[in-house]
Amino acid sequence: MNNSYKGHLVIVFALEHYNPLGHIRSLGENGINPIYISVKRRGPVACLSKYISTCHHVDSVEEGYKLLISEYGGYAQAYKPYVIFSDDKSIGFFDLHYDEIKDKFICFNAGKQGRINEFMDKQRILEIAKAHGFQVLDSWVVRLGEIPKGIEYPVITKDISPNSGNWKSDVFICENEEELKKAFANISSPIVQIQKYIDKKNEYAIEGFTINKGAQMLIGSTLKWKYLVKGYYSSYHDVTMLKDFRMRTMLNELFSEIGFEGIFEVEFLIDQDDTYYFLEVNFRASAWNYSSAVAGMPLAYLWVKSMEDGFIAEDAEKEFEDFTDMSEVIDYGKRVEGKMVSLAEWLRDFKEAKGTYYYNKNDMAPFEYLFEHWDEYK
Repeated sequence: MNNSYKGHLVIVFALEHYNPLGHIRSLGENGINPIYISVKRRGPVACLSKYISTCHHVDSVEEGYKLLISEYGGYAQAYKPYVIFSDDKSIGFFDLHYDEIKDKFICFNAGKQGRINEFMDKQRILEIAKAHGFQVLDSWVVRLGEIPKGIEYPVITKDISPNSGNWKSDVFICENEEELKKAFANISSPIVQIQKYIDKKNEYAIEGFTINKGAQMLIGSTLKWKYLVKGYYSSYHDVTMLKDFRMRTMLNELFSEIGFEGIFEVEFLIDQDDTYYFLEVNFRASAWNYSSAVAGMPLAYLWVKSMEDGFIAEDAEKEFEDFTDMSEVIDYGKRVEGKMVSLAEWLRDFKEAKGTYYYNKNDMAPFEYLFEHWDEYK
């Protein structure tokens, strides 16, 4: 098995999930069988892929970091391994240790230690997005329990950073002050972002990557949800190209100012009047990264290639026909068990989806395990 690109080892470092499975398949389908450092999460998914050359199982990001340094930190300067991330905890940890690893590995970065964490702050990223021309929703940052002056209901609560609380468990939609006080009693993050809540028409996500300190950018795919879930995300999408040139330009300028090099996702809400409100940047691949590979742009492989070449090839970004994709088990739970569609309708949608996140006819073990343990992954 070839676990390198031009002599550079390629390592996927991530919590066990179908998100890194997208990375692994994107690399494996293009001739690179990556090393995978699998951080314990729930159950096996990505670690079952046939494309992995070596798999290390660890119990925590900290343990995985020590393993990475000891096993792979001694390569020659000219052949530093590439490290690719797909979860907030891992990228946040490595960003805070960037000075320790920058001479040993090539990984997602913003040029200096702690800078990615700075912009993982939901309020900070809104400020820079607004400065670059994006529409943003009114929001307030408060200590847990504090109610800001001038607030207009309804509002939604969020952790100020993806690593500061319990993610979706800290999300509450509040129609009035009494509901907000009740929400505070159940939120774990000490600092909370309270944001104006809108009756959204849809959500929108952009998947891509940057190199050369954010100066060059490739957009792989964009996604809109085919149905909405209050306070959660949809797992069935329309996948399209980014056709808004102004939005592309603003994004490129934003990443250039931050100096980010890596795979990203940018999230938006779409209001009933079709206004796109910028929400946040994920400075790592999202769960939907494999949609770009289905469209002919395997982000993990192209990022490594482009970083090594020093430029993004002119033919790297592809035109493609719109298609649908689906995260099978979550979508089944929301739509079939939630009585939104019949089993027959769901099976039709599953068969017509061009992209699926577990099922892959050339790499079946993750789906076979999922099928045997379906209820555990909903």
